[in-house]
Amino acid sequence: MAPPKIVPSLLSADFTQLGLQVSECEYAGADWLHLDVMDGRFVPNITFGPMIVEAVRRATQIPLDVHLMIVEPERYVEDFIKAGADHVTVHVEASPHLHRTLQMIRELGAKAGIALNPHTPVVAIEEVLESADIVLVMTVNPGFGGQRLIEPTLGKMQQLADMASRRGLSLEVGADGGINRETAHRAASAGASYLVAGNAIFRDPTGIASALDSLRRAASGGA
Repeated sequence: MAPPKIVPSLLSADFTQLGLQVSECEYAGADWLHLDVMDGRFVPNITFGPMIVEAVRRATQIPLDVHLMIVEPERYVEDFIKAGADHVTVHVEASPHLHRTLQMIRELGAKAGIALNPHTPVVAIEEVLESADIVLVMTVNPGFGGQRLIEPTLGKMQQLADMASRRGLSLEVGADGGINRETAHRAASAGASYLVAGNAIFRDPTGIASALDSLRRAASGGA
């Protein structure tokens, strides 16, 4: 099995040095960059909109993985793809017409993702799995960085990996929240093909490149 992709979450970056830190991530070999869009309604926080995505797009060629933690995500999908999003992930809990929204994302040229909150079972997306390229398992309650991983969420990644294998689907399964050198291998072993990490990369005193390398080795079972 291939080692999981390491995906820095820019929510934890220093926004006074955003362009520089994006370049550091690219130089250090980050696979994607993760951008959390929050509206203060679906989650109790507000972050940024398409303008930041557009700015990051100008600074790097790395795929941009845009996570919409917002109500009515279908209203904004096109704006974020035009801004440079390569992947757009929406929450099943916020998307009453999820199949339609996933189709829209694909038709606009991006990969379509579904996010599951910690309390949401895998069965909630079983009927639309063929319309998705990515499933992101929230391993913390969404809205804030720096939380501890909720252990029971790891089981959902194995369920998703098994379901995708049975159906012959090429599905990226992600873990987002509480990912660090202590938890990365557990998430990877549970079936995650990519790991979203914020504080473990941007707040590490050894620097972004060293932190990213350490996280990659930890995810693969190394010291």
